[in-house]
Amino acid sequence: MSRKALLLFLALGVIWGVPYLLIRIAVADYHPVIVAFGRAAIGALVLLPFAIRGGGIMAGFRKPGWLILFTLAEISGPWFLIGFAETRVTSSLAGLIIALTPILAAILGVVLSQERLGTGRLIGLGLGLAGVVALLGFDEQPTELLPVLALGASAFGYALGPIIVARRLADADDGAVVVASLIVASVIYLPFVPAYWPARFPLDASLAVIALAVVCTALAFQLLFALIAEVGASRATVIAYLNPAVAVLLGVSILGEPFSFALLLGFALIVAGSYFSTARKPLDGEPAETRAAAE
Repeated sequence: MSRKALLLFLALGVIWGVPYLLIRIAVADYHPVIVAFGRAAIGALVLLPFAIRGGGIMAGFRKPGWLILFTLAEISGPWFLIGFAETRVTSSLAGLIIALTPILAAILGVVLSQERLGTGRLIGLGLGLAGVVALLGFDEQPTELLPVLALGASAFGYALGPIIVARRLADADDGAVVVASLIVASVIYLPFVPAYWPARFPLDASLAVIALAVVCTALAFQLLFALIAEVGASRATVIAYLNPAVAVLLGVSILGEPFSFALLLGFALIVAGSYFSTARKPLDGEPAETRAAAE
């Protein structure tokens, strides 16, 4: 990995570990719909000039059905569901549950491509599930089922979104697809905004929404495209191993969230599961052709 790629990897790993902290701060004063709408709308406004300058903005709208499905899976669904969940669970737990995304993506790749579920992915799935059990079954803090299901659905959406892009929207520029999906997400949220429009705009919550839009969305996607150009899409997914560590560190150090043995164990198991689920090198007993098909 070149020095540029390493810097991009570290920057993006940190930036995409921050949203759980910011969402937790924002939903303390704003309804999750407002937080998600603000993030999508401001992010679209920031990225729109770049897309227009590239001349490919309309390419993102050429397949409206698939664009809407991608938006629901990758943006409008997860952003609302994570906000809802973080009104009831810690940002640390939210970050760890979302860290299941690479595991779910590996399983979806097997299901949709009719590949064999090799040894590595089976181990990864088992470790990921064990991590969730550790988080929910051994933590001293009781956890509600509904927010956990919302986070699981968000992780599933994050896993499905890139597959939709790769198989159905690959002919459009990535930047155009992102801007188009942010615009669509804003339109989806808009009918619900008046009912939850805040009576006041606290500074910390407002800054959190702006940071989510500008840093964790607009800047993050630009860094992601640059990282993919440096190392390829497959290797770029390694940032998923760093994000949950950042989420836990920020939640514990800034928000004073409890740090327990269950949290540490869940983190270790989920990250290990993500590694085995996405490992490029076949394990003993897993033929190389299985790995090649997965890639």
